[in-house]
Amino acid sequence: MIQLHDLYFEKFIPRSEINLAINGVALEINDDFKDKNPVFLIVLNGAFFFAADIIKKFEGNCEMSFIKVASYDGTQSSGEISTVMGAEPYLKGRSVIVIEDIVDSGNTIIAIKKILEEEQVKEFKIATLFYKPEAYNKNVPIDYIGLEVDNDFIVGYGLDYNGLGRNLNDIYKVKKQMMKNIVLFGPPGAGKGTQAEVLKEKYNLIHISTGDVFRYNIKNETDLGNLAKFYMDKGDLVPDEVTIDMLKAEVNKNLKANGFIFDGFPRTESQAQALDDFLAEKGEGINAMVALEVPEDILVKRLLKRGETSGRPDDQDESKIRNRFNEYETKTAVLKNYYSDQNKYYGVDGVGNIEEITLRVCDIIEKI
Repeated sequence: MIQLHDLYFEKFIPRSEINLAINGVALEINDDFKDKNPVFLIVLNGAFFFAADIIKKFEGNCEMSFIKVASYDGTQSSGEISTVMGAEPYLKGRSVIVIEDIVDSGNTIIAIKKILEEEQVKEFKIATLFYKPEAYNKNVPIDYIGLEVDNDFIVGYGLDYNGLGRNLNDIYKVKKQMMKNIVLFGPPGAGKGTQAEVLKEKYNLIHISTGDVFRYNIKNETDLGNLAKFYMDKGDLVPDEVTIDMLKAEVNKNLKANGFIFDGFPRTESQAQALDDFLAEKGEGINAMVALEVPEDILVKRLLKRGETSGRPDDQDESKIRNRFNEYETKTAVLKNYYSDQNKYYGVDGVGNIEEITLRVCDIIEKI
């Protein structure tokens, strides 16, 4: 398992199988072109590995040329082709073998076909190491195919994900997350607990509340609970490692779950990174941080109202309530940046009735 940027990839095709495919393509090209002094037109950047191996196995005279086109943004083809570098040498009247790393949508093939027709080449053939028949719907034939693959996003042996992965000798495919993992945030009184109850039922998720986990471990005098109590009795903050180990234990007890709602954790960037690292070991990750956003004055009124029945002293003193908000804003500002950098932060309007807010949250969860 490897990580490139925000995605996880698992080994898919070993180098030995790639070598067999290359040998097969090289034999066909030699049979068709070894006496024609062809030009190998290499599509940059991804095809340079494949092209080098093919050309080293070519038995006749040949020349090389390079063309750079772009259609991918992240893991999806944009559909828009831009030619960054044109072909040299002069191709008019020449036999041309286009070397591609992968053919999926076919947009690049159509763009290159147009260029070659304008150059008035004598003939051209297309060779690709990987071919996705499910994705290809153009009428230009692909003459030499190394391996047919499913319509998964793959990296390695020249193929990349936003610049990374080209140097891998084997081919890896993106690992689809099986779990739906949500970090649920919200200031005191935002209705986070209410929404967590609804979401865990609707999506069959495990709700992990840091407060509940602490209370369970301390009450049952587990090793972690005793350790946490030791720090708390001294008036010290419980170290991140202890909190994280408690959450790991909860996750490990529910490895077949559809996913988790993390409530009250992480609270710091180091905790968020630790959670990412832990989930990455299982080929999983956080899908989204969903933060309920409610104006402070509304929250103060809610908590003072709650304080009339909750019995909590910190729900009955406005200055204490506002101090809790300041603490929340300080912590979430850091986490907002952390998850925003991963395009995983989603702010949700937390004003309205429970059903309205639930619809907003669910709309986000069902899109991720």
